[in-house]
Amino acid sequence: MPYGETATYSQLAALAGNPRAVRAAGTACATNPLPIVVPCHRVVRADGTVGNYAGGPAMKRFLLELEARHG
Repeated sequence: MPYGETATYSQLAALAGNPRAVRAAGTACATNPLPIVVPCHRVVRADGTVGNYAGGPAMKRFLLELEARHG
């Protein structure tokens, strides 16, 4: 996803070639060893809420808001 844009876990699963692999997409984000290179904070829940993030939900919101202001 480009800077300042988000996608849902289901959209991420579809982009990976398996629209039904929503849980796998979530697990991949949760275990991402390179969050700076692969920015998992841009993946949100289908209802638009931030969901979980290794740095905590407050950090995820901060990063999303930062990108929204400067994107």
